[in-house]
Amino acid sequence: MKNLYPLLIIAGWIILILYSAFSIKKFNPDSKELSRKIVHIGTGPILPLAWWLNISSEVAILFSSLITISLWINYQINWIKTFENIQRKTYGTISYGLSITILLFLFWSNNPPAVCAGVLVMAFGDGLAGLIGKQYNSPVWTIFQQKKSLIGTLTMALVSIFVLLIINTFAASNIQPLQIIAMGLIACCLEQIGPYGIDNLTVPLGVAFLWAWIT
Repeated sequence: MKNLYPLLIIAGWIILILYSAFSIKKFNPDSKELSRKIVHIGTGPILPLAWWLNISSEVAILFSSLITISLWINYQINWIKTFENIQRKTYGTISYGLSITILLFLFWSNNPPAVCAGVLVMAFGDGLAGLIGKQYNSPVWTIFQQKKSLIGTLTMALVSIFVLLIINTFAASNIQPLQIIAMGLIACCLEQIGPYGIDNLTVPLGVAFLWAWIT
């Protein structure tokens, strides 16, 4: 029973995220992207929470795999529209779940900070960049039919660096500030090249591999 408590906490957090996303979509049907970003951003803290709760790699990988499969099924049948109901063709949610599963398999047992770094940069950096970038007018450009803005790009870079600094402090990884800045800028570059939501795969993997390589 004691081993069940961490899973219940994780499940409770997921339910809270989904409830928040569904509530926003219900009371503001035009906020399709906002409800999706809530799920996108809210998923990130699950990883440090699982690290703090000492969730084993076997359980974490199984849990993540089941969620990724569920996301793929939902993409096919569009049962839960909150995840996919936006105005562009994207495999972002599937890529996001797949990237987390891969990182758990590669690093969770020996380098959980690398997993947290990759996922949290994607969750907060990309998530806030999408929200803030659309709220303010700034120069825009198109890469692989994906519109990017100056405000959104700066948000991605600054939030990524800030997230990495926090993880570096709590994990006592002793990564140098210039290395943190370099990782944040590389994450920002990877986010620029994200047709069909593939940045949800390349950004977490890129940041996590860099973190593991440096440490």
